[in-house]
Amino acid sequence: MRRTLVFTAPRQIEIREEPLPNPRDDEVLVETLCSAVSAGTEALVYRGEFPQLKDAHDALSSDLKYPLAYGYAAVGRVKVIGKLVHGNWQDRLVFAFQPHTSHFIIRPELLIPIPQSLSPESACFLPNMETAVNLIQDGAPILGERVLVFGQGVVGLLTASLLAEFPLECLVTADYFPSRRSALKNSGYRLRVTSYASLDSNAPDFHTLLSGYAHDGFDLTYELSGNPSALNDAVAATRFSGRVVIGSWYGQKRVPIDLGGTFHRSRIKLISSQVSTIAPELSARWDKSRRFGVAWDALSRIQPEKWITHRFPLGQAAAAYRLLDERPQETIQVVITYP
Repeated sequence: MRRTLVFTAPRQIEIREEPLPNPRDDEVLVETLCSAVSAGTEALVYRGEFPQLKDAHDALSSDLKYPLAYGYAAVGRVKVIGKLVHGNWQDRLVFAFQPHTSHFIIRPELLIPIPQSLSPESACFLPNMETAVNLIQDGAPILGERVLVFGQGVVGLLTASLLAEFPLECLVTADYFPSRRSALKNSGYRLRVTSYASLDSNAPDFHTLLSGYAHDGFDLTYELSGNPSALNDAVAATRFSGRVVIGSWYGQKRVPIDLGGTFHRSRIKLISSQVSTIAPELSARWDKSRRFGVAWDALSRIQPEKWITHRFPLGQAAAAYRLLDERPQETIQVVITYP
């Protein structure tokens, strides 16, 4: 039997069972070992806050409606191969953009083999690391710049980890939750930046503290918190002719953005960054395969498995989403397991 997590209504989850079909001649059957929960995107699906995106560039985000099997970070092992599939796929550890399900049938060309240097749980971070690589490419940090990152969830942490490999003058991150603010510094990962700090974005003196690191503003700011109001802070913290990269998906949340005042004369560039496409200025030289290669190498260096705070068996997935919804301050990465 195949067991699949299905979102049936806002804040309602079912685990549905169905007979497991046999793969066709050009398909394989994969048994899932673990799948990562995307705390930002899946929280919108869980709460029913997702918009209808008819023009989305990826099938995962288009025409969302209940009941819905959702998720895009599954790692498993190939158990059965079709007659036309090369034998080297048998028993291979693979990644797939699949919902949370115990088994799935798929064509091999849609699978991504996992390097031997990575555990299955670290490989679950591939979509978020690809997103982080895309964010770095879109922001294009420069030697000696001052960079600020709002949000230290998984995408924010991975982005900050990559930024920390650059010889920046300073890197500052900001988040509400203490465990996330300390995650990068306590990870043991080597930081090349001259100065690093992580600040409480909810502190009364937050803006004063920011000015201590960049008195005339940051050259490059990332908004990765998922909180629309943080975009105002991001714009306010960015200097003349700086860049603000917006990687958050706000769903149906709306907050007025202050584009009056100094913004009108600031020449700040607002950059929309989403991983389903590659920036036009790079697309002649970069494709998804090349970007995945960079993401795998980054995962091997960073080993983000250390940021998994909770593991839930598939049968207890409802508790996982309640935790993310009601007590997000306790979590960084939540993983579904398949015993």
